[in-house]
Amino acid sequence: MFSKPDAAAVLKNKNVRASLARYLNVMQNDNSAKFTVAQNLAADFHTDDSLSELWKKHDQLLLTYVHLEEKMDACLKSPKTSAEPSQSFLDLKIGIANRILANCHFCARNCGVNRKEGKFGYCRCGAQITVSTMFPHMGEEPELVPSGTIFTLGCTMRCRHCQNWTISQWQDSGEIYSPKRLARAVEYLRKKGCRNVNLVGGDPTPWLAQWLETFKHVDVNVPVVWNSNSYYSPQTSKLLAGFADVYLLDFKYGNNECAKRISEAPNYWETCTHNHSYGKKYGELLIRILVLPGHLDCCVKPILEWTSKNLGPTTRTNVMFQYRPEWLAHEIPELRRRLTQSEKETAIKLAKELGLVNVIV
Repeated sequence: MFSKPDAAAVLKNKNVRASLARYLNVMQNDNSAKFTVAQNLAADFHTDDSLSELWKKHDQLLLTYVHLEEKMDACLKSPKTSAEPSQSFLDLKIGIANRILANCHFCARNCGVNRKEGKFGYCRCGAQITVSTMFPHMGEEPELVPSGTIFTLGCTMRCRHCQNWTISQWQDSGEIYSPKRLARAVEYLRKKGCRNVNLVGGDPTPWLAQWLETFKHVDVNVPVVWNSNSYYSPQTSKLLAGFADVYLLDFKYGNNECAKRISEAPNYWETCTHNHSYGKKYGELLIRILVLPGHLDCCVKPILEWTSKNLGPTTRTNVMFQYRPEWLAHEIPELRRRLTQSEKETAIKLAKELGLVNVIV
């Protein structure tokens, strides 16, 4: 079943078991995935309620959701054992997300376009989710492998060095999926032995409304991995609470200047740190730091410092050395080359010096 020897061995790693305990339980069907718990929580709302009223009910129910999840986990309750309410917390999330589509602010850019009327913002995503590829991914972090990855088109950033630029920039034609059809694909990946379903792109953020609707129709217990660049709005972070089991989040830059110059992402630091903190509060974190040439002092060091101080030294952190010049990397002078061995060794040394003890390299 495992293409990497460490995919089985990692399950015995005490730091992994401590940082991703609930994910591992859901993976093994000992606990219910968060979307299933949300389906079991009744929500009293009306379709004509104002968006502010819906948010008020959502914020109140999120507190109830946390207690329900704890109760179901303690009982080791199997998923789908009780009758679902006529309207659930997941339905409320879907209702809010569909409202946002008419004034889109899923990402930090707040374009405000009406995607329901065929308008396109920065990400160029419309109203129907468009899929590039899906398959059991054997190259992810060992605790995720095999990971049921679903790559959707479009992205909320313009990383000049993007390695998936044909997907993020709509060079791939993709295929439109209905939520019900996509739910069958999720079920297929799980039944093929995938440990999770991995929502990725591009970036999954523009498609949150469609993803929430999809999981209303999913009939298997599977942990949801939100594989994102972290550049999403506070409203999206709220909708993810009680939906995403694992926040697989990029931490790309240690300051706003680098983020804007390389990825056209103003206010990245504030957005990214907020979303990492929120993810830790309502789920489990797995952080990716792609080390860029020439960016040890300005980016890698402050990222590692912030992570250790604010998220804790046992936070599962993948310090990645896979950088290679791709797409428009030639526009950024320092990104025209690969990493040196010295840069790799320095990044590892920094992680150790800052006390991080749960690091993948």
